[in-house]
Amino acid sequence: MEHTGSVVDAERGSAKAPLSAPLRILHLEDNRHDAELVQAMLAEEGIPCAIVCVETQSDFESALEQGRFDLIFSDFSLPSFNGISALTIAKKKCPGVPYIFISGTVGEETAVAILQAGATDYVLKEHLTRLPAVVRRALREAEERTERKQAEETLQKTSEQLRQSQKMEAVGQLAGGIAHDFNNILMVINGYSDLALKAIPPNSPLRDSLEQVRQAGERATTLTRQLLAFSRRQVLQLKVLDLNAVVTNLEKMLQRLIGEDVRFETRLSQRLGRVKADPGQIEQVVMNLVVNARDAMPQGGRLMIETADVELDESYARGHAVVQPGPYVLLAVSDTGCGMDKETQARVFEPFFTTKGKDKGTGLGLATAYGIVKQSGGYIWVYSEPGQGATFKIYLPRVEKEAEPLEPHVGPPALRKGSETILLVEDDEKVRNLLRTILAGNGYTVLEASNGIAALEKYEHHQEGIQLLLTDAVMPEMSGRELAGRLIARNLDLKVLFCSGYTDDAIVRHGILEEGIPFLQKPFTPNTLLRKVREVLDAHNDCNRR
Repeated sequence: MEHTGSVVDAERGSAKAPLSAPLRILHLEDNRHDAELVQAMLAEEGIPCAIVCVETQSDFESALEQGRFDLIFSDFSLPSFNGISALTIAKKKCPGVPYIFISGTVGEETAVAILQAGATDYVLKEHLTRLPAVVRRALREAEERTERKQAEETLQKTSEQLRQSQKMEAVGQLAGGIAHDFNNILMVINGYSDLALKAIPPNSPLRDSLEQVRQAGERATTLTRQLLAFSRRQVLQLKVLDLNAVVTNLEKMLQRLIGEDVRFETRLSQRLGRVKADPGQIEQVVMNLVVNARDAMPQGGRLMIETADVELDESYARGHAVVQPGPYVLLAVSDTGCGMDKETQARVFEPFFTTKGKDKGTGLGLATAYGIVKQSGGYIWVYSEPGQGATFKIYLPRVEKEAEPLEPHVGPPALRKGSETILLVEDDEKVRNLLRTILAGNGYTVLEASNGIAALEKYEHHQEGIQLLLTDAVMPEMSGRELAGRLIARNLDLKVLFCSGYTDDAIVRHGILEEGIPFLQKPFTPNTLLRKVREVLDAHNDCNRR
């Protein structure tokens, strides 16, 4: 599978040969006159054909190896070769091609023997008028066999895809549960590490130890985020995107990622439809696929990113168990690297599966891409052969809307202290203590509650002085969303900021954040919290009335 052309071209397929195309026939016959009679009989019956005539075993075997045939005709008796031997060779070299004996010496017992040996039929030379009907029936039966075989292969393929999809779903649920449990733990580890690092002098002997703890916490945070992505439990903030713009904005960064020994090319459709996705997550998908391609080409090679509008029809959906037919935008990433076998392809999107050496990958890059694409309503497939590179194809549903401008990559705003009063609602005591410490240390007055009921009681005594509700989204008895709804009904000016280490339908719908709802996904850093709090406090009240 050398990627010399566009993988997008392959999506359009190729038309079948017209029915009037001449049949390709191999005829084993030592009598030239008889061979000409056969061709004339077929032509007279409106069956165009291109016949290759051979007389010897070596020519017969050579023709089978060099050409593809629709039919094989064979005499039964030849001076240096016989029809049964020829049939044996043909069944081995090109099984499935109809084999018809045309002979003047086939008796009843011989006819039974050749049919048992695998011949399709036989025609006596003295009854050559039967040949056109025999040919048509043989071709019809061959086509039916091919269709049955294709149907069986499609059924097997879709069954395997369904099993793999169910397996990935089960693994995703497990991974999401693990990530959820870790998020509050990491929130405490990372948060207090940050606070401690700010509090101790630069020359403290404890600094190196704390740095090691913080770095380990960051690695764990990355892993849990990747697990959440794979399990489709991230919170996505959707925008209408032009994938061409996403790729173009990333080009310089991607070139630095792959290095100078890989030739980087793009082939972006000039008239490309739009998709609805989280721009940051789609950028992550592209970078993960590019890094994977780079690692598959240690000696250098060529990497190409392509885009195109495609229609996935019913036929394509039948071959891909989970696909819904319709209009999509294709994003393809191809490389000329080492490729992969069928066993590797079957597991390539599983978390922690990797063919790279120790300490050269976590096995979560492609799993993350898989989860993001699936959560975005799309599909991702890989096509590869050992030694022949690989192509990853992503299909995202096309939408009929104008693309929203991409936000430029800029640094975070400067930290600003505050003086407002914040009602903090968090059912995990350690996390609640951490958040209170961070906020109080930056000038805010913090009122605490461990659940929604306690928060309502706290609000009764301090309602006029509370400017912001900072609440966990997922809590027992009363969700953060319900709590916010009750308080906003009493005070339309109250600002709300949700946070959670786990996403359910309290704040999101199928992992999609409702527009205008401020949200922080745990674990987050103290600086991230302070910037988001300031952003929400300084914003207008429109989102609170949703």
